[in-house]
Amino acid sequence: MHAAVDTDIASDDAADRRLVEHVHPPAWRNPQAAASYDLVVLGGGTAGLVSAMGAAGLGARVALVERHLLGGDCLNTGCVPSKALIRSARVVGELRRADGLGVIAGDARVDFPAVMRRMRERRASIAVHDAAARVQRAGVDVFFGDGRFVDARTILVGDQRLRFNRAVIATGGRPAAPPIPGLDAVPYFTNETIFTLTELPRRLLVIGAGPIGCELGQAFARFGSAVTIFGEKPQVLPRESPAAAAILRRRLESDGVGLELGVQLTRVQSESGTLIVHYEREEGRSSSPGFDTADAILVAAGRAPNVEGLNLKAAGVTSTRQGVWVNDQLQTSNRRVFASGDVCSAYKFTHAADATSRLVLQNALFYGRRKASTLVIPWVTYTDPEVAHVGISEATVASSNGRFTTITVELSDVDRSVVDDDTEGFVMVHHERGRLRGCTIVAPHAGEMIGEAVYAITHGGTLANLSSTVQPYPTVAEAFRKAGDIYRRQALTPARRQWLARYFRWTR
Repeated sequence: MHAAVDTDIASDDAADRRLVEHVHPPAWRNPQAAASYDLVVLGGGTAGLVSAMGAAGLGARVALVERHLLGGDCLNTGCVPSKALIRSARVVGELRRADGLGVIAGDARVDFPAVMRRMRERRASIAVHDAAARVQRAGVDVFFGDGRFVDARTILVGDQRLRFNRAVIATGGRPAAPPIPGLDAVPYFTNETIFTLTELPRRLLVIGAGPIGCELGQAFARFGSAVTIFGEKPQVLPRESPAAAAILRRRLESDGVGLELGVQLTRVQSESGTLIVHYEREEGRSSSPGFDTADAILVAAGRAPNVEGLNLKAAGVTSTRQGVWVNDQLQTSNRRVFASGDVCSAYKFTHAADATSRLVLQNALFYGRRKASTLVIPWVTYTDPEVAHVGISEATVASSNGRFTTITVELSDVDRSVVDDDTEGFVMVHHERGRLRGCTIVAPHAGEMIGEAVYAITHGGTLANLSSTVQPYPTVAEAFRKAGDIYRRQALTPARRQWLARYFRWTR
C-alpha cells in the first residue's frame, strides 16, 4: 500500500526533496497492522515522536500515524526554518553596528535566495533525526495517512484498523487566521508558507505582535523588507514583562520596523496587486482610521488545534475550541486515550510537547499519576535581543501583597555585557523568601541562560544557591550570582548588622 505524498514543501529543490525523502518517503509502504498495539500515536510531530519512540524503547508494541510530514511544525514550518533565518538576520544586525566595534564592514549585502537556500539545507540535514526509516528501526510501525477513531479502542488508517490498549493524540496545531473582513479573499502567508519564499517581499505587513510576528518581522526588516507589525495590545509581546517589551520595541524601531499597536484591523483588500490593511486606533472616546499597503502579508496571530477529521466522538473523547480536553494527568474523557503537545496544552512550544509526552508515557503505560501542572516550562522569543521567561510574572508579583519580591540586575552592571556593547537588557528574578519562583531575561542569548533559572525553580533552588555558585568570568551568566548577592545583602537586616557588629567587637 503506497501512502500518497501531500506536502507544501517545494519539490523542485534538492534540499526539499531530501527532506521529503526522510519525513514522508514517496515510495513508503505502510506495514501490515499488528493484531493489537500497546500504544497507537496519532501525529508525528515532536509530541508524537517522543511518545512513540519512547514507548518502543521500553519494549511496547507501537504504531505511529502521520497524515503529512514527520517532524511536524517544528522541523518543517516552525522552529528549525525560522531559527535558520534568524541566524542570518543576526549577522546583518552585527554588521550594522560593526563600526562601533572598530570593524569596517564594507559593502555587505543580503542575498535573500541564498538565505532561503541555506535554511532549506539545514532543515534537510536535521530531518534525519525524524526520518521514517529511523522511527521504523526503533521498532515503531509507521503509517502515513489520515487516522481517525472508529470506536473507543480502534483507529482506522486507510483500510487498516489499529487496535490499541492505550492511544495518544498528538496532532499538534496550525496557524489561526483572525476574523478580519476580507482576509480570506486575499493571499497571505503564515509560518507554514512563509518559508517557501524565494524572493524578498518589498513591503511586508505582519498581523500579530507576538513571538512569531516579532521574530520574523525583525528578520525580514534586516533582510531589507519594509515591515510594519500590527498588534491589538499596546505593547509587543503582550504576555511578557512591560520592561522587556519596551526594550524589544526600541530595538525593532531601530531596525526600521513600523509598529501599529493598540489597533483593531477592520478590513483587508487587494487592489491591482497591492494589499491594503485598514485599521482603527482608539483615541479616548473616539477612534481614528488608517491604512497601510504591502505586497505581502504574514498572519502570525495564534494557533488552532488539529482535531478535525479525528472522529473523536466515536472514541468518547471530548474537545473544545482550545483542543482536546485532558485532566492534569493528560488523560482524555476516554481513560485509555491521552493527549500531549499543542493539541491540548496551553504551552505551544516544542519543548513543552516533549515534556508532556514524557509525562504521558509514565501515566499511560505504567498507570502513573504525574501531573502536567508540576512541569516548569520556560519560553523564549528569538528576537535580537532574545526574551526568555519562566515561572511567575511581574503582574503576579504586583498582586501578591508582598508574598513575592523582585530583584533586577541590569546588563549595564555586568562586565561581559559592557565589553560586548550589549548593555540594553536585564536578568529579573522573582522570589518567595529567597526561593526562586520566576525569571525574565532580556539579553543576546537569553535562551541559553534561562536554563539555570528553570533548573533552580524545578529543584527548589534559592537565591543563596545562586550567590554561592561560581560563574566563569566574564560571562553574562554572572548576573545570576549578582542577583544572589543582592538578595543576601537585603537579607542582612539592621538586627543582624547589630549582632555582627557585636561579634566583631568581641573577636578583635
